[in-house]
Amino acid sequence: MFRLTDFPLLLFALSLLLLWACARLGVGIADWRAAERGEREDFDLVLAATLTLLGLIIGFTFSMAISRFDLRKGYEEGEANSIGTEYLRVELLPAADTAKLRGLLGEYLQQRILFYTTFDPQRLQQVNAQTSGLQGRMWAVVRDSAVAQPNALSALAVSGLNDVLNAAGYTQAAWTNRVPREAWALMVLIAMLGNLMIGYAASRMKRRAVFLLAMPVVLAIAFFLIADIDSPRGGYVHIKPQNLLTLTGLFQHP
Repeated sequence: MFRLTDFPLLLFALSLLLLWACARLGVGIADWRAAERGEREDFDLVLAATLTLLGLIIGFTFSMAISRFDLRKGYEEGEANSIGTEYLRVELLPAADTAKLRGLLGEYLQQRILFYTTFDPQRLQQVNAQTSGLQGRMWAVVRDSAVAQPNALSALAVSGLNDVLNAAGYTQAAWTNRVPREAWALMVLIAMLGNLMIGYAASRMKRRAVFLLAMPVVLAIAFFLIADIDSPRGGYVHIKPQNLLTLTGLFQHP
């Protein structure tokens, strides 16, 4: 599904144009009405309150985006820890099952790295499908080994693999947890109204062209930054699977 916030540069350009148009519209309304001085003074108070509220909303939305970004980073570390732990726990199983599971874990690790580094939607679907298949194969091996030799040692291997599967599920949930569209819509609406009021107030200024452009640029940059941080695969700020990449050395040198 298309989501504008997955394209921060496009969002920046569109929001800049939209907010500037709102400011220009405010100038036109002011020139048409030719409001009196007393009314303008009261209007300045409302404008200050609106911009203050807008600043608070942008700060709150930025905090939401940052918290989601940190959550995705934390789950990447959790995945690496769970895979590394299971790599060691499979030694508690029979030798044949240990070798088979370690091979599957190595393939699984590569798919999890691709999950973080793949940006093509079709390729990502393939990665998710292969990941799901490997999860089923690993679970079958652990399940059969635990059924054949039900003891505390095999239970540890089963528990470790369960942590591996859960970690992937938590990661998937974190990557779909985004700033709600409704929050974006309300923030943009308040920004439009704020720029409309700025244009209305700027009609008294001599160099109003620069003043009218300043706030749209600042707000467009803020929207760009929030969208970039909030988008897992769009923009320029991404989660790097550093912990998973470090873990590949364990599989190369058992």
